[in-house]
Order: sequence, then C-alpha cells, then structure tokens
Amino acid sequence: MEITLQFSPVTADSWADFEQLFGPNGAYGGCWCTALRLPHSVRTAMPARERKAFIKARIDTAPSPGILGYFEGTPVAWVQVGPRQDVPQFNSPRTVARPLEDREATDPTIWALSCLFMQSKLRGRGLSHQIVRAAIDHARAGGARYLDACPIDRAKQSKSVALWVGATTVFEAAGFDIVARRKDGRPLMRLALH
Repeated sequence: MEITLQFSPVTADSWADFEQLFGPNGAYGGCWCTALRLPHSVRTAMPARERKAFIKARIDTAPSPGILGYFEGTPVAWVQVGPRQDVPQFNSPRTVARPLEDREATDPTIWALSCLFMQSKLRGRGLSHQIVRAAIDHARAGGARYLDACPIDRAKQSKSVALWVGATTVFEAAGFDIVARRKDGRPLMRLALH
C-alpha cells in the first residue's frame, strides 16, 4: 500500500500529536528530540520528564522547531528543521555537522534538517523522501537560503535507529550536495533554496 503523508508545523496546538508520536518513552532512548539542543552532559543528566518539558517549552514558543507528518489524521513522522541557531549542538566545533564558517551558526537564513523520526512500523518504506521534501518546502517558506543536513552513508538495516540523521542517498535524491566530509560516512550536505 502506498502511503502519502500530510505535513504541518508543530505548535502548542499540536503538542498532543507530538507527544502521541513520541510515545511514553520519548522516542529513541527518551531523547524527546533534545540531542542537538542541549550539551550531552546536560541532556544525559536530565530525567526523561525534564527533556520532555524542555521540548514542550520550545514547541510552545514560535517559530515552530519542525514539522509533523500525518497519515489518515494520525501523527506518524517528525522532522526537526529550522535555523541552525535553534540547534546549538549541530554547530558545535567538535561535531561533523558544524557550519562551513562560524558566522553561519547564527545566520537565520541557514537552516538545518537535523533529525527524522517515524513510527517503527513505517520505517524502510521510503517515506524519508517525502519527509525531506516537506522539510525543504518548510525551510523555503520560512525564508531559508540554504538547508544543511549531516546524514549517514550506511546503516546496517533500513529500519535502523541510526537513521535519525537521515540517509545520504535520500538527500542526494533531493538535490543536496556534499560540502564537507569531516568523518568517513557522515557528509555535511547543503541545498541552495533560492
């Protein structure tokens, strides 16, 4: 069966949908999509309920930090996409995702697609292509000049949770170019939007 997703920015009004998608454990490892928002030492010291409260407070504050994907009215996917400055750990000088130039970390027109999540039963069905296209549309509508991503070249299986950063092949298919390769298997990719 072919699945077509509908997308909408996550807001305070759709918090219940985000919460439903992430489930009682907060998605992978109780992250609640805080991995690139908080330093590792801070995030891992927080109980899951505090990480959940942190992301809820962020979602309650405009602009939206990403978009939800729905199938037949049910939230089934999430992509964190917004200005690089909104995900500080994506910009850390120690990460493979760090910007090409320091000033890009605070440039509101340079966005990052930093996390993908979908229901496990839907993984491995090619839906990442729809999610990335929706993220591109969202970034373009938000005034982004560039959209960056730092995917993984290979995962052991198509349903691997390691694909929370996305697969390089999906970004290549969407027109992204490799602009840096700081670690084998993890290219920094960029799409010009204007």
